[in-house]
Amino acid sequence: MAKRYLLIFGLLLALVVAFSFRTTAQQDSTRLRVVVNLVQLNVAVTDSKGNYVTGLRPSDFVITEDTIPEKIATFEEGNGPTTRLVDLNAEAGKQGAGEAGSAPDSSSGPNSNAASTSSSTSSTEEPPEPPGSVLAGANVFILFDTSNYMYRGFVFAQDAIADFVRSLEMADRVAFYSYSRDLFRAAALTPDRSQVVRGIRTSVAGDDAALYNSLLLTVQDAAQYPGRKVVVVFSNGPDNASMVPPEDVAELAQSAGIPVYMISTTDARLEPVSTAVFERMSAATGGKAYFAKSWRDEKKAFASIRDDLGHLYSITYYPKPNQNRGWRSIKVSVVGSRAKKYRIRTRNGYRPRPKGFTPGAEAATQSTLLPNSQR
Repeated sequence: MAKRYLLIFGLLLALVVAFSFRTTAQQDSTRLRVVVNLVQLNVAVTDSKGNYVTGLRPSDFVITEDTIPEKIATFEEGNGPTTRLVDLNAEAGKQGAGEAGSAPDSSSGPNSNAASTSSSTSSTEEPPEPPGSVLAGANVFILFDTSNYMYRGFVFAQDAIADFVRSLEMADRVAFYSYSRDLFRAAALTPDRSQVVRGIRTSVAGDDAALYNSLLLTVQDAAQYPGRKVVVVFSNGPDNASMVPPEDVAELAQSAGIPVYMISTTDARLEPVSTAVFERMSAATGGKAYFAKSWRDEKKAFASIRDDLGHLYSITYYPKPNQNRGWRSIKVSVVGSRAKKYRIRTRNGYRPRPKGFTPGAEAATQSTLLPNSQR
């Protein structure tokens, strides 16, 4: 009997030791994962006459986020070479350690910044994607109004868009979407200009205009790609079929770092509400709004956008630890004796969001998107 009790006690002791060892091993292998965000800014600098200021260097710019000075990670002018100013892996590790102590379960929204990666407390860190490999050229998403507002001048609009596509830098990739009540992805993002032009030429007129639904979905598509991206909207009237407000679309574009350029063929005086929305949205995202009264003005607007894309400064930075989980204000300024005469255009901030969350997405997806074969 004594031997039996001794055997049972030995087995229990072995089980306790094994369980303790397994728990310790699990604790030792635990990795605290935090999301590291690389914020990208497209910055246009002009003088008092509206001419682009070129040749600026990284040391000429000062960037603050919620008044916190930020350190530039990469810098690029137009489609020129990318200058890397910090050790990206080291900077990601610093940010990961800082964020781990504040809110490890928080991250910016889907593609609210140029790139996002995970860092951990273990020695096997996952380095961020090198931005230098993804910033050459821009991803240009064109959204064309084919609603019944566009019946007049439809062909002239197609000509202007096709000329714009052909004139873009060869480093740029282009996607062409059209919309009326629904969004039609006529040409996916591609460097093949002929494929995009075919999508433009085969677009047909539709019915009501759901501009903000379609623009939100376009911004979501653009946000999935790293590097510089812009959305160019060609509209001929107000929105009369959307389910999401323009404010949600503007905030998503801001947080995703996507400038929105709006070209409207409607006289600004005839549509004051749409005019105000277009101007606010483009200004908040770092884009521009144009009001073209003729096909010549349309071509001039597209030429201005092409010129703008070629003169943008692309600047990235890793945000320093920040307890603010709401709207984060971004301010970009230029130092130097002539800096007061310069005008700077870029997005004015972004809102960090839980990963996978997009404002207005639920409402937008309620607008049925028909397959191409059913159109």
